[in-house]
Amino acid sequence: MKVAKVIGNIWATRKEQRLAGFKLLILQPINIIDGSLDEVPIVATDTIGAGVGETVIYVGGSSARTASGDKSNPVDASVVGIVDDQDIDASVLKKA
Repeated sequence: MKVAKVIGNIWATRKEQRLAGFKLLILQPINIIDGSLDEVPIVATDTIGAGVGETVIYVGGSSARTASGDKSNPVDASVVGIVDDQDIDASVLKKA
């Protein structure tokens, strides 16, 4: 699982039939420790009703297909949780 910020939506009137009914979000992966940007934005299916501006947990690969409800869906990433808060013990982090 990874963490990202929802930065937008994508609408596609013509798409693979198995994607019909899925809400598509644009996610900006972030570093959970310091909130910095991590990687390039990605497109993910929304399985829980997340919205722009929320911090979410997402999965990729076969986990994303399973989360979408059908392992044959052409899905590479799926949102599976909305982060309410986080607490990180800084004492266990490696010092640079």
